[in-house]
Amino acid sequence: MDWHTGEDMVDKQTILDSVGPVQAVLDAHDGIVNVMDTTDGVIMISLEGGCTGCSATPMTAMQIYYSLMKLEDVKDVIFANGELPAYMRAFIDDKLAGE
Repeated sequence: MDWHTGEDMVDKQTILDSVGPVQAVLDAHDGIVNVMDTTDGVIMISLEGGCTGCSATPMTAMQIYYSLMKLEDVKDVIFANGELPAYMRAFIDDKLAGE
């Protein structure tokens, strides 16, 4: 399936591939990364399945955010259900700025 519809979009499979080592944890706990939108390089995702109500979801979101923000075409990552607290986002942004 081609997710590129003429608008500037990041490929959904690229996003899922970039989740990287977190995917093994998600698989083990029935967690699902739902890519909702990728328009203009702003990735909107939600963590579902086993992630719902899990106390480790913010850490998972932080790792996903870090991985995705390293991609050239990604401008921002928004977690639809608020899985990434603002202080964690700020921490990763500072880390990325120093790399």
